[in-house]
Amino acid sequence: MMSAAVQTSNLIDRLPPVRGRLSENASLAKVTWFGVGGPAEVLFKPADIDDLAEFLKNKPVDVPVTVLGVGSNLLVRDGGVPGVVIRLGRAFAKVEIVNADLLCGAGALDGNVALSAMEADVTGLEFLSGVPGTIGGALRMNAGAYGAEMQNVVVGALALDGDGNRHELSLDDLGFSYRKSKIPADWIFVQAHLRGHAGQKSEISARMDDIKQTRESSQPLRTSTGGSTFKNPDGHKAWQLIDEAGCRGLQVGGAQVSEKHCNFLINHGGASASDLEALGEEVRRRVKENSGIELQWEIRRIGVPLGGESA
Repeated sequence: MMSAAVQTSNLIDRLPPVRGRLSENASLAKVTWFGVGGPAEVLFKPADIDDLAEFLKNKPVDVPVTVLGVGSNLLVRDGGVPGVVIRLGRAFAKVEIVNADLLCGAGALDGNVALSAMEADVTGLEFLSGVPGTIGGALRMNAGAYGAEMQNVVVGALALDGDGNRHELSLDDLGFSYRKSKIPADWIFVQAHLRGHAGQKSEISARMDDIKQTRESSQPLRTSTGGSTFKNPDGHKAWQLIDEAGCRGLQVGGAQVSEKHCNFLINHGGASASDLEALGEEVRRRVKENSGIELQWEIRRIGVPLGGESA
């Protein structure tokens, strides 16, 4: 299979008209935190939910679709992403608050949702200030940090299936478990209904400051990284297993296991996506050899290797 970079001659001409924006051979490295990876064959930024629904309804059935947030917990392979990559923009980033209920677009940054809640004297959402990414991604993986996760604050969500049909989902429908939901992979979250409770802005702010200080002291936030690389196995901490396997500071090309937090991979500036993925796989191998535990990727990996088939 050719890389996405050389497949762009005809796809865009096969796609239905949209009110948003379609771009061929669009760079994805610029929008991922790792700063690596090949292009999207076509990048689609829908104007609103209706625009996205019509696109999904009318696109050719053989065209694959991938949804991209802000690229915080994502590795795009060097050959790029075939098909259409959908990125939810400003129209999907609104946050409306009534009492202690928040209606959030799936493109809203988790940190901005936490700030909006604080400004409205709503507590319970502070943990989101420590979660990189968007609400859509947080729903998909039941994101959590600092003693809370999405299943503690979600009332419901709105998603579009692969044919553009709308689905109102309850908390039970979402089927949250550790770092995942049971919603089909081809459904796209577009909105979330969250609920906190009344609080004091000063106390909420203090809690968010504590989270910020904890993150800055323990995580390599000022580097090109992708957040937590592996899920914590039952009864274990991924970083500790990695450390015990002798992987702290391990390097492949320009990619390195962080010496500050072993469950973070770092791009020192010259890494390729293949360097980062190879490093992650070497860490998994060493941990399995040392402890018998097989780490599972938490970072989402998409696309194809340079000149190769998707993994």
